[in-house]
Amino acid sequence: MTAPPDAARFAPPAEPSLSMGVIGNCAFSALIDARARIVWCCLPRFDGDPVFNALLQPGIAKDTSPAGASPGAFAIEIEDFAESRQFYDPNTAVLRTQLFDKSGHGIEVTDFAPRFHSRARVFRPMTLVRRVRPIQGAPRIRVVLDVRFDWGRREPLITQGSNHLRYVGHELTLRLNTDAPLSHVLSRQPFVLAREYNFLLGADESLSDGIADTARLFELETLAYWRQWSQRLSIPLEWQEAVIRAAITLKLSLFEDTGAIVAAMTTSIPEAPDSQRNWDYRYCWLRDAFFVVRALNSLSEVGTMEDYLGWLGNVVVQARGGHIQPLYGIGLERELPEVVMEHLAGYRGMGPVRVGNQAQQHFQHDVYGNVVLGAAQAFHDHRLLHRAGLAQFKRLEEVGEQAIRTYDKPDAGMWELRSRARVHTSSALMCWAACDRLAKIAEVLAQKRRATHWRGHARRMRERILREAWSEERQAFAESFGGRSLDASVLLMTEVGFIDPKDPRFIATVDALETHLCDGPYMRRYEAPDDFGKPETAFNICTFWRVDALARIGRKEQAREIFSTMLAARNHLGLLSEDTHPVTGEMWGNFPQTYSMVGIINAAVRLSAPWDSQI
Repeated sequence: MTAPPDAARFAPPAEPSLSMGVIGNCAFSALIDARARIVWCCLPRFDGDPVFNALLQPGIAKDTSPAGASPGAFAIEIEDFAESRQFYDPNTAVLRTQLFDKSGHGIEVTDFAPRFHSRARVFRPMTLVRRVRPIQGAPRIRVVLDVRFDWGRREPLITQGSNHLRYVGHELTLRLNTDAPLSHVLSRQPFVLAREYNFLLGADESLSDGIADTARLFELETLAYWRQWSQRLSIPLEWQEAVIRAAITLKLSLFEDTGAIVAAMTTSIPEAPDSQRNWDYRYCWLRDAFFVVRALNSLSEVGTMEDYLGWLGNVVVQARGGHIQPLYGIGLERELPEVVMEHLAGYRGMGPVRVGNQAQQHFQHDVYGNVVLGAAQAFHDHRLLHRAGLAQFKRLEEVGEQAIRTYDKPDAGMWELRSRARVHTSSALMCWAACDRLAKIAEVLAQKRRATHWRGHARRMRERILREAWSEERQAFAESFGGRSLDASVLLMTEVGFIDPKDPRFIATVDALETHLCDGPYMRRYEAPDDFGKPETAFNICTFWRVDALARIGRKEQAREIFSTMLAARNHLGLLSEDTHPVTGEMWGNFPQTYSMVGIINAAVRLSAPWDSQI
């Protein structure tokens, strides 16, 4: 499509970065850059086809054949762009981006995915709502809407109605309902923004009410929903805004239809520049999901746990007492074959772009502890609508028996090493946690014989872990039985209650990890080279584990300093990705990363002054 002759007055798209906001409604999500350009959105759900893929295809593909890909995005641009401001409405998932031109004219774009209660259910349609209005002067804008299908390889057939455009693909058709001039949208013709316009992009369905009225109602109801949801959180006194933003982001990672929780909303953002460490995180890892549930539970938000337990229960039944994969698709898919999208350039041209994840084939024995820990609160919490009972306990016992069988067997470990198997300390630790929690659940259910059974196994596991994971040479707990390499995951020993944080062996381990794995405040996962060499960036959750460990052993001031550094590492909207570069401070890895947002909540809860110190 030929651009109008004055298109040169519009700035080219910003370079891809993780300075983005996320909107969503627990069915799908979208990422929006600082200039109000939607650069990533998979439909109809998190692991679907990216109808907007510019995050991974920043320019026209080198391959101009039909197999090539062109970037898909949804931009509302201002002529003679000068600056932007971006912020969330407080305590909500409604994002506002203000754009200003060189003469001071300005617009505001409001973005959200509708979510609110209606007709005794949660209404969460596959709909993106964009509302744009002038806020200063007489700005001129243009709308650039490029929908793509089949990972950017196919452009849609576009048809036009009286107040809508249809983007027709082979498997999905999207409809844009708008009160803006359709001719301008189709031609990308710049026009003066004299009033508010609304854009609703979603399923190929007619609206039951007017476009402006629908957009306005959806905004008001969605604002009210998130404000009420946030109001019910039990938050720490300090760092309240950071905690609320982290909690909302975690909630947005829930695929409410099944209860699955995605590890992140993107695929193939490199863990470090040109590292090839590009993975697809749009699936449910039982490990990551447990930490999300645990963090939200600490804020008294148990609804996510109840949704997740439905999904988790199906995983347990499906396993029939045998092997449980470390991850599944959000619809319980077992097969997630990993393929490379050769036609996509990747984030900043740093491919490969991977779809699917080979880790589904791994044996990662910590998964059994993650299952039991993720479900444990349901046996103790009297607030739940559906408390777990004896039937659920018997199914969890099958998971525990698998933990007994595998805790001292080699596996890929929690870092999913693809070419090395060992008896990883973190895997044995979580198998111990499975037995320990099963013993406590049995006591609550008055199953004394089973409590004795599980306590005995937990005791034997603990004795062996303490003996075989300790490295006398390194004066620390090592990453594997009989090993000498250091690994940040052993810091979980105190978080799951395995060892007293004041134990000299744990304190010595913290000291050793700080010496060998830390770059200032940041912490890497491990010291040994992996399939791609030595890690270059710090893994954010490891830094937060360090914060937690320091607080537990009494070094709270040091912990607070590191936490302050991590808060400063967030983007302008309070979001974190998976990794932080210790030299540049730049974010890398998939985004937004649930692990990292969990760390913000855990650290704030651990370090905050109590409410009764102020009120």
